[in-house]
Amino acid sequence: MADEAQAEKQGGERFGKAEMLGLAAMAVGVFVIANDFTALSVAIPAIEKDFGIDLTTAQWVINGYAMVFGVLIVTGGRLADMFGRRRIFFIGSVIFAIASTLGGFAPNVWILLAARFVMGVGGAMMWPAVLGMTYGLLPESKKGLAGGTIMGAAGFGNAVGPLIGGTLTDTLSWRGIFFLNLPIAIFGIFVTWRVIAADKTDAGERKIDYGGILVLSAGLIALLLALDEGTDVGWLDVRIIGLFVVAVLALVGFALVEHRAGAHALVPRDVLDNREFAAAALATLLMSALFFSALLYLPQFMMKRLDYSAIQAGAGLLPMMGVFALTSFIAGPLYNRLGPKIVVSAGAAALAAGMFLLSRIAETSPFTELVPGMAVLGIGVGLFYSSITTAGITALDKSRSSLAGAIVYMAQIAGGSIGLGLNTAVVVGNPVLADGISNAFFIDGCLAIAGLLVVLFFVGGSFDRERLEEMVHYHRAHG
Repeated sequence: MADEAQAEKQGGERFGKAEMLGLAAMAVGVFVIANDFTALSVAIPAIEKDFGIDLTTAQWVINGYAMVFGVLIVTGGRLADMFGRRRIFFIGSVIFAIASTLGGFAPNVWILLAARFVMGVGGAMMWPAVLGMTYGLLPESKKGLAGGTIMGAAGFGNAVGPLIGGTLTDTLSWRGIFFLNLPIAIFGIFVTWRVIAADKTDAGERKIDYGGILVLSAGLIALLLALDEGTDVGWLDVRIIGLFVVAVLALVGFALVEHRAGAHALVPRDVLDNREFAAAALATLLMSALFFSALLYLPQFMMKRLDYSAIQAGAGLLPMMGVFALTSFIAGPLYNRLGPKIVVSAGAAALAAGMFLLSRIAETSPFTELVPGMAVLGIGVGLFYSSITTAGITALDKSRSSLAGAIVYMAQIAGGSIGLGLNTAVVVGNPVLADGISNAFFIDGCLAIAGLLVVLFFVGGSFDRERLEEMVHYHRAHG
């Protein structure tokens, strides 16, 4: 019996060619989703010109995709856990590919916007399914590698998105950004079909909580619309206040609906009652404002004060985004070796330090003064997001992994949206651009400190002296 148990354990710890191919397919899936968040940002002027529209309409090419993705990602996660992650990944990938093709051929802006909304649906199904399959694919000893690989691929996709988008727009057309998604999606589908086995699900749990989906979606749509439009029309505008009221009522209604749904709830009770998972989601919520703010306001400073072009500003983010991608891949082995507490705390501390460094920005600051803060911020993003995702997912039962990953990511989107709303009010309220950005970044640094405290007290258990000693030895051995 002992020999059989040992053989089973060794079998579960294998990490061979099939697992590597599966991991590559998952990384490709995440790359295409993340790339589509940023690739079109530099193509907006060309889209405006082609369709004769203004920026207010054109921005929904980006916002529509992000909003639908954020609203439906929890639903996508629950469906993946109920009906099978591979199946939901296939369905989401096909939807994403078809919508991308439609967007590439769009004869007018309304077809383009519809395609982007549908792409958000596909992405919301793919992302949590990828997370669930990745954590199920790897052996227990390599769970940190799962989070590192996924967030590394996401960081790389975000980083090269503006470069890919700018190159395709200048050399071919902005439509090439959409057509590029098709072969990537086909590759991901093919490799997943060949390498990853269909996961077993409990047919008894396949009851969809339609009420929960509708109420949560309504609440999130109202909240995200209010946060997006509030900076333009004013926070005291009756429409914005009305949207906030709808959001609060819908989210309260969601809690009541979930209580009545019981075991078939969109977010089951065992997920809500898990303190460590809740702490991971809260820490993510607090931390996300600063990353979204850096992505928005650093390029604005570069273009408006340093006279950078859109492509130059996108490349100017590489000290942050490149370090983010590289650190995410390193975070996996560190997580496996040192555990969640040390790696997540180090990431949170780096996020706070990076924002405080960037808060020193002034009207006369050259680009070189921004680089140290961006690099430290990139380290923090890479360490924190991959590790907090792993900590949150592994805090729950394996059957909840897609839902857990979806909720953590929704916390990231919600935190970023709320933070952007607050930061925009601070920046717009200051007549000097750099001063407004400086104040906003300082506030973000304080939020990061709050997130760090949540991590220190509630995520990953207590500090382990042996792990601390391992970290010191590891650091010395690697320079």
